[in-house]
Amino acid sequence: MSDLPTPDGPGHPPAGSAPLGSPVQAAATAAPGRGTRRFSLLPPAHGRANRTARKTPSRAGRNLPAAIAVGLALLGALIVGLLFSPLLFTAFVAAFVVVGVIEFARAMAFRQVLVPRIPVALGAAVLPFAAYLGGPEALTLAFVGACLLTVLWRAIDPRPGAPAAARAGVMALTWIPLMVSFALLLVRTHDGALKLITMLLLVVANDTFGYIVGVLFGRHAMAPRVSPKKTWEGFAGSIVGAAVIGLLCATLLLGQSWWVGSVMAVATVGAATLGDLAESMVKREVGIKDMGTILPGHGGVMDRLDSVIIASPVAFLMFELLMPQL
Repeated sequence: MSDLPTPDGPGHPPAGSAPLGSPVQAAATAAPGRGTRRFSLLPPAHGRANRTARKTPSRAGRNLPAAIAVGLALLGALIVGLLFSPLLFTAFVAAFVVVGVIEFARAMAFRQVLVPRIPVALGAAVLPFAAYLGGPEALTLAFVGACLLTVLWRAIDPRPGAPAAARAGVMALTWIPLMVSFALLLVRTHDGALKLITMLLLVVANDTFGYIVGVLFGRHAMAPRVSPKKTWEGFAGSIVGAAVIGLLCATLLLGQSWWVGSVMAVATVGAATLGDLAESMVKREVGIKDMGTILPGHGGVMDRLDSVIIASPVAFLMFELLMPQL
């Protein structure tokens, strides 16, 4: 990871690039739609392989076979972990959110905001375990402690820019590990594994049906300045497809009425879409296309987590409201 400025280092630009503040560097970060910078958590050789794989994208701008293969592999690993080893599943989630906050820190470095990676990554690793092992109280305590550590870590650093870096660190902890940890709180409830599987299937349905309908029939952009390829037609396809999956999950997995699955579908699709748009806003502001290239066909971990981030607390809340007796 020597190709990017380190968050606790002097913040020099990547080797061989134009100096920060120069016209060349400004052009690389100021035009999100064209000439945006891409970066990876992988070594340069892997980055070249991924660039080669991206030479033949689908109409929606991604390598569809790779995206399907990676998506199915991740979903399968999550479901197996949930059903057979919740603690292993928690470790898998913790690893994902740690990579996610590192990707966020690397993105902020392009704006010369040096997020303190060590306390943020440590907090990201602890929060999912606190949620699963200790419940809401432990999650709250771990989150407050991680935020305090992040602020103190940056406060004792004599370099300028400490307030912005501390705010970005707290934002990273709130946006990624705290929100995702609600999925672990959901696992602790009665039939929690089945509830979380339902949420994951609804998120997958949102992405899959929205992608298919958007590619085939998408005409009206939902938020053209933030995510030009997201359309209202795709959003409608997401709702219809997720409603079908929600109905099946509610009746076959959870033993609930069909309308429970329909309400969960609408809530999950809305939350997943909001999470996707939120990540797109961050990428547009920073001036990058993807948060990384570690997941072929998807981009970075954050490009895969974006829908789950907001869907997790929403699903936890909806299940508490719709199935309070459980």
